[in-house]
Amino acid sequence: MGIKKTVSVLGLGRMGSALANALVNEGYEVTVWNRTPKTLQGARSVATAEEAFKSDVVVTCLSTYEVQQPLLTNEIKILVNLTSGTPEQARATARWAKENGVEYVDGVIMAVPQQVGTPKARILFSGNENHHVLDVFGEPVHVGADAGLAALYDLALLGIMWAAFGGYLQAVALMGTEGIAPERFTPMVADWLNELGAMLPEMGEVTQHRNYETDVSALDINVSGLRLLTEANREQGLDTTIPQALHDLFERAQRDGHGAHSIASVIEVIRK
Repeated sequence: MGIKKTVSVLGLGRMGSALANALVNEGYEVTVWNRTPKTLQGARSVATAEEAFKSDVVVTCLSTYEVQQPLLTNEIKILVNLTSGTPEQARATARWAKENGVEYVDGVIMAVPQQVGTPKARILFSGNENHHVLDVFGEPVHVGADAGLAALYDLALLGIMWAAFGGYLQAVALMGTEGIAPERFTPMVADWLNELGAMLPEMGEVTQHRNYETDVSALDINVSGLRLLTEANREQGLDTTIPQALHDLFERAQRDGHGAHSIASVIEVIRK
């Protein structure tokens, strides 16, 4: 086994600290830097980002690209960027790296800090196929040569999560207006989500061939259902932002002539 590379971690929030701890636990020589001085057991803390750039690999896990951008320098040899952002921000950083002779890997962490360093953490990365230290943090999965793809996957998957959580909390609030506790209702939710998950491959295929004919549940019926859901939430004294937004989106597709089509036809409004 060769000598392990020295690694610096920039950003010691909850996730950055978890990344640095994982490296320490694997026996790497770790240097850490944070805008607000922090220490981490087993790692060397430095006062300036410039000192951290002396390591073989620099891992950034900062709050935003706006925070990261002023720190970047061609003194960095290998940059593993785990800062959350948009696909275009990742591509811009990749272009900067190429212009400055810096080897660049862009990644996202599909895990909570407590899962970092375990097989439960999935690290999506794009651009350079050399994942360097990513396997220390979890399971690295290369999603494509375009440096912006990891961020695209990240936001798409998180979008599903946020929509599901928002829908669940709306439902819990609705049931709660009649005194029905989450522990009574949630098992039904879990079973329902499993059934819905089984429908997604077919729905995804339909969005590609764009034949939205259906003999199951036409959009017209779902628009009516969303209207009832919105009214029920309003009657029960709840905020209606989520159901109203879905109703309005589905109704736009209905007005565009998709009333007799499947729910998948709503993607035509989204694509516009």
